[in-house]
Amino acid sequence: MNSFTLFKHSLFQLNDLHQAKKMPFWKVILYVLFLSIILALPITKQIFSIMQDIKNDGQKIAAKLPDFKITDGKFQTAKGAEGFIYQTNSIIFTFDPDGKRSVNDVTADSVGNAVGLGFLQDEFVIALPNSGAADSLLGASQFEVPYSKGTLDGLNSDNLKKSLDEANVPFWIKLVVFIFTLYPTFINLIINLLMVTIGANLYSKIRLYKLRFLDCLKISTYCATLPVIISSVLHFINSAFDDSFLIVFISLLIFFFAIRKEERQVPPLA
Repeated sequence: MNSFTLFKHSLFQLNDLHQAKKMPFWKVILYVLFLSIILALPITKQIFSIMQDIKNDGQKIAAKLPDFKITDGKFQTAKGAEGFIYQTNSIIFTFDPDGKRSVNDVTADSVGNAVGLGFLQDEFVIALPNSGAADSLLGASQFEVPYSKGTLDGLNSDNLKKSLDEANVPFWIKLVVFIFTLYPTFINLIINLLMVTIGANLYSKIRLYKLRFLDCLKISTYCATLPVIISSVLHFINSAFDDSFLIVFISLLIFFFAIRKEERQVPPLA
């Protein structure tokens, strides 16, 4: 018996999944990673789509930028250049060389999934949506780069437009994004599997099946295959779908079918 055979059983022969108790634990962990990859695919696709939208919207914004340059820690614009606010589906952009807007204004612009960006009088500001994901991964959702530090010296409207026109997301960034997506997905799946296992172990004790907690964990992991695939498909349709209940509930139902062939203990005589 191997994981590939159990994968097929998880789709077509649920009654044979009880054989998963014989699997080495390290193979079960690898299978959990495989299921996590399936769950991470729609989330990763959504992130890549957002990145592409930001690139396209950035090009639209760049086309409206007046001439400017940052030299010696100072933000300099062409004579007569006026500030403006431009909103797309993914970006709310502020160009304010006159100091009419503050960092807090740019941060307040970042609502929903939109990213707030701003070339202000004294600094460049990035405000990410306040969803908690940025705080957990990056440690903050707002970033300020004062021109006085010299970090942006040499940046001007021409090279910014050229960079946006030629920008492509390199493979290593896609890989990093996928890993960042996979990690919380893996942890969340483990939590769900532990919940399934607790329920499965309780059920096996009540029904007097000769299954240890570890046996229930191994069987539950393969029982989660079909719910994980269904959840992944639903995530492609609706990115806001919460899959935890579905995975736990359906995995438990499948577990009940999977252990029917298991041997039971003889109940003690009264």
